[in-house]
Amino acid sequence: MKSKRAIIMLTLSVLLGIAAVLLAARWMGQQAASDKTTVLVASRDMDLGQAITPTMLQSVPWPKGAVPAGAFDDPKKLEGRVVRISIFKGEPVLAPKLAPEGTKAGLDSVIKAGHRAITVKVNEVVGVAGFLAPGSFVDLLVNFRDERDKPMSRVVLERIMVLAIAQEAQRPDESKPRVVNAVTLEVTPEQAEKIDLARNIGTLSLILRNQIDTVDAATDGVRQQDLFAAAVPAPVAASAPAPVKKVVRRAKPKPVATKPAEEPKDRVEVIRGLQKATAEF
Repeated sequence: MKSKRAIIMLTLSVLLGIAAVLLAARWMGQQAASDKTTVLVASRDMDLGQAITPTMLQSVPWPKGAVPAGAFDDPKKLEGRVVRISIFKGEPVLAPKLAPEGTKAGLDSVIKAGHRAITVKVNEVVGVAGFLAPGSFVDLLVNFRDERDKPMSRVVLERIMVLAIAQEAQRPDESKPRVVNAVTLEVTPEQAEKIDLARNIGTLSLILRNQIDTVDAATDGVRQQDLFAAAVPAPVAASAPAPVKKVVRRAKPKPVATKPAEEPKDRVEVIRGLQKATAEF
């Protein structure tokens, strides 16, 4: 009887333990589910100027405390919106990367307020050997002749965004360089004036830069003499001649003849009364 009762108690303990584990797991799952929401991400790459369709979106669970600002959870709010900044697959679709509501698809829809689009003619060298793509940032370099008719090269604009290459605003396969003959840039009206003047007085070149690099390069330009300044040795200053020391030789003094010392003599004092006399021998 005692053994049966012990077995029954042990079995009940095991069953109660399993039930407790299942209930705890269920409760934890409910808590985790209540701490999450849904966020719409790109199901494929979205290029600037494209209008968003439902097939380009995917709803994924997201922690409530880590939802990025400007995220969406309703596909209807994104249908027809135009992409202003390229969005990659799996990336959340955020409001700052979209053009204002009501904007139609096209390149003009992605130009920021107060900016303009200007196209610059390039070749394989000027266009960074075909590695430019929409969304890239470049500096503009102009080679011209200065006021003394001497060749000079100088950076005139920095961190200019590429809107399109040739007639396409979509990013090509970035692993394969593509040579194009024109690049469209997003600039302010003042920058557009500089570009227009620069391409008329000289030759433009584009310098590809890191997308997260925002530091401006403070340069004064380079002239022809600056290219070889380091190669030309600096002139050596002529050293002053060493002072000449004059050696004056003085005449040696003539030896003075000296008398030989007299040999000492014996002296005897002779006293006679009050008189005193000395005799030498």
